[in-house]
Amino acid sequence: MGSNSLNRNNMMNTRDCLQRAWNNTMELVRDFEMYSKNINDKKVSGTFKKMAEEQGMMAHDLRELFNQYDSQNN
Repeated sequence: MGSNSLNRNNMMNTRDCLQRAWNNTMELVRDFEMYSKNINDKKVSGTFKKMAEEQGMMAHDLRELFNQYDSQNN
């Protein structure tokens, strides 16, 4: 993260927090999806598939919030 994403108190701004949260959540979606496809145990695989779907919904919500925030503040 570049220094221009920090304010004078070394705090991330709202836009950067939303963007980072979205990116992190999307990474979890990819990881959980990969795990669900590579694990033979059906219970564990199913759990990872469900988690990927849940994280996907969270990622969608974060992206929507980011887009709304970004359009209101630019």
